[in-house]
Amino acid sequence: MTRNFIITSVVLIGSFLSSFGQEQDTIFQVKMTSTKDAFKLDLYDPLAPARSAFYSAILPGLGQAYNGSYWKIPLVYAGIGTSLYLVLENDKQYNRYRDAYKSRLAGFEDDEFQNILSDNGLINAQKQFRQNKEFAILATAAFYLLNIVDANVDAHLRQFDVSEDLSIRPVFEPNFLSGNIDYGLTLNFKFN
Repeated sequence: MTRNFIITSVVLIGSFLSSFGQEQDTIFQVKMTSTKDAFKLDLYDPLAPARSAFYSAILPGLGQAYNGSYWKIPLVYAGIGTSLYLVLENDKQYNRYRDAYKSRLAGFEDDEFQNILSDNGLINAQKQFRQNKEFAILATAAFYLLNIVDANVDAHLRQFDVSEDLSIRPVFEPNFLSGNIDYGLTLNFKFN
């Protein structure tokens, strides 16, 4: 008795889900278009990735605006702005220590580092700030290039076909060897 009840309820739930899935398919067939149809409807623009990368190369963040990813623009400017700030700050510190070292070589007493650093300390500080400035320049270039690559990849992915051709459905098949019904799920892929 309970076995028949379980089988009947599973079959009813499965048929309900199956009919619901069929209704969804017809809705998505009307709304979604394949890549082939997108060419006919001018939804696919093969130059959009190049255009987006070009806009980002001209003005960082403009490619992200072109793609509609407005939330990425502050990230682009934060990365480029922070690394540019580090370039300028390290350059200022490098010039400060260099000027103090030059004034010592000229025979003048520097007021800032007089009793704090030796000549070797001033040379080491110059090397450190120059190295930091060079790393910050590389970081600025990396953020600029990352901005361009992100705009290009985002434009490519916006045209990617993400239709609802993937579905999971319950399956009820009779097992002819044992006489019982086998229950399972199938994962279906539809290719156009």
